[in-house]
Amino acid sequence: MYTERRMRGEIARRVTAVVGVGPGLGLSIARRFAREGYIVAILSRNLEKLMKLAEEIVEKEAKAQVAAIRIDCADGKSVKEAFEAVHSLGAVETLVFNTNTPFPWPPPKFTDVKPESFERSITVPIMGAFYCAQQVLPGMVERRKGSILFTGATASLRGSAGFAELACGKFGLRGLAQCLAREYQPQGIHVAHVVIDGMIASSQNANDQTGLNPDAVADSFWQLHCQDKSAWTMELDLRPFFEKF
Repeated sequence: MYTERRMRGEIARRVTAVVGVGPGLGLSIARRFAREGYIVAILSRNLEKLMKLAEEIVEKEAKAQVAAIRIDCADGKSVKEAFEAVHSLGAVETLVFNTNTPFPWPPPKFTDVKPESFERSITVPIMGAFYCAQQVLPGMVERRKGSILFTGATASLRGSAGFAELACGKFGLRGLAQCLAREYQPQGIHVAHVVIDGMIASSQNANDQTGLNPDAVADSFWQLHCQDKSAWTMELDLRPFFEKF
């Protein structure tokens, strides 16, 4: 079901779960929270690749405590089992939902989109976020503390020709984030939606000026988590300086 990579020191009480970790933004977010002393659970479908990323985090962050856990966000049973492993590490203080379904380029005509492809493009971001949020909210409410951060995109705000699959999923995710923010903010839970308005460079080439620096974006996620509750951000819009408005 899951594999825990090397754990250094005692198990921390504070846990950050990053759902949707690849070599880009997810990896940078995981490293950022690990640097701050959080035990980090990194989750994705491909456990083999995930284990390599866990090793990379431990190598670059000397005190990192990382657990690699397989998850399929389209499967409620898989999500439940994955979070049983996450909860065994300690109290989940932060959930970062950063999933991304593969998108063909150039974008297909609407009439060429397969129903099963369209269904998954909705299920992963919307149902996946639903499943994951339900797994962590009870504990956060009990402690009256926690952050749930969702990764959005340009398509969260506007639909474009050929992007029906991406936009419908991201629109739904943004709506869920807004509803959760209004319901759980009075209970001490910070829910925020981050619009990534541009392409993200890979972590291996974070200084690539053709995209957003993933480490810089990860800093923004960390800052959201650290915000004082008297001035919480519900939606943050990030774009590189060289993009035309």
